[in-house]
Amino acid sequence: MGAAEEGSDKRVKNEEYANPFDDPVENDSTDSLESSWFTPKRLLVLFCVINLVTYLDRGVIASTGVNGVPETCNSNGECTHGTGIQGEFKLNNFKDGILSSAFMVGLLLASPIFASMAKSFNPFRLIAVGLSVWTLSAIGCGISIGFWTITVCRMLVGVGEASFISLAAPFIDENAPVTQRSAWLGIFYMCIPTGVALGYVYGGLVGGAYGWRYAFFGEAILMLPFVIMGFFMSPLQLKGISHDKDATSNKSLGSSHFSRFCEDVKSLLNEKIYVVNVLGYISYNFVIGAYSYWGPKAGYSIYHMTDADLLFGGITIVGGIVGTLTGGFVLDYMNSTIPNAFKLLSVATFFGAVFCFAAFCFKDMYMFIVFFLIGEILVFATQGPVNFVSIHSVDPSLKPLAMAMSTVSIHVFGDVPSSPLVGVMQDKLKNWRKSTLILTSVLFLAAGIWSIGVFLPSVDRYNDDNENPTAPSNENKAAKKTAVSPEP
Repeated sequence: MGAAEEGSDKRVKNEEYANPFDDPVENDSTDSLESSWFTPKRLLVLFCVINLVTYLDRGVIASTGVNGVPETCNSNGECTHGTGIQGEFKLNNFKDGILSSAFMVGLLLASPIFASMAKSFNPFRLIAVGLSVWTLSAIGCGISIGFWTITVCRMLVGVGEASFISLAAPFIDENAPVTQRSAWLGIFYMCIPTGVALGYVYGGLVGGAYGWRYAFFGEAILMLPFVIMGFFMSPLQLKGISHDKDATSNKSLGSSHFSRFCEDVKSLLNEKIYVVNVLGYISYNFVIGAYSYWGPKAGYSIYHMTDADLLFGGITIVGGIVGTLTGGFVLDYMNSTIPNAFKLLSVATFFGAVFCFAAFCFKDMYMFIVFFLIGEILVFATQGPVNFVSIHSVDPSLKPLAMAMSTVSIHVFGDVPSSPLVGVMQDKLKNWRKSTLILTSVLFLAAGIWSIGVFLPSVDRYNDDNENPTAPSNENKAAKKTAVSPEP
């Protein structure tokens, strides 16, 4: 190589390092793996553990050891002191439901921002920034002094989580073996129910033994090593994402970034497969979110479970691990295509709804446990396929935003309203069996929506290298038409 070319290369590298978060750009994360400590399996393990700790927090805030019970008084005026957050801050069920959903405010605002910033800054460094915010917010929850202070900290937890949920799955999908992508996604999303379930157990044990505040301090300690690793390890780059040098060097970023964000969102809304997938996911998450928050209390009330946290935690761990892994491996066995994913989503959710609905009809606790466990295995089988569709139905450059908007949607329209709404419904009905049966029936709606996707023409966009999805070339359009799946 000539001296002029070497000088040019050095200038390009210097420009790429001009921003502290803008590390050398690679066309594919697989290329950067060659010069990084991360191998595909190490990357999977790392992200799985981070996901586990993130969702541990969801279980902690819902556990009776941390969330506690409110003060109660009988007809004679004799009152028993409340416990945990609900008892110390004197929260009713509605406020308690708001507390469980407060993180979504931060997640809603930050997820699209982090996803859009992935085009200008290194996504791996953005994850580290988000995890830093998450760690500090967990500490804030532990030192909160009232309802509003802990609510604000829960919002900031959502900000910290936003970067990770937007960017982790695309990294995993790109680095997984081609024939095992659904299985790897299944392993990653298996950590969601497992983390929530471990949170029930962890929150019950730590909260009961040392007080609810120490449960949050423990979370922060668990996350700290991954924050340090994210800042100091050699970063990776996503396929289809090329950093916009003009955007990162320009001080007036607002209008151009907002305009590009609006164009990207419009492109997502034009993808019918993506929209149908997210609509089904919203209905599904409406139920799962309420299960995760109110499940232990409902079980304690209906079946007089003495260890509701431990029992629901155990059911969720087994159902989550078996179901999520099975769903990913079954889709790979069927051949990982979008129509096959929709078939698996609709069938698994329908039969899962049947078993969960039947479970709450039984008066015997042991019959409930058997049927609810089978139902949980079936409904958790959706985790790999549903995220496979979200990633593969959009242009590669839109994958972070697709994951961000999917996550924001399922929370804003799913588990965020479901927790307080179920709380209000229970306050009116004062019957947990009726409340859970009404809630479970929404799973049938999710199965129906996902069944629509089976009959829509679909295109797997994974290998589409076009970096401007809002204006595809005529050649790309023609190629996409020929790639439409022949399946119904």
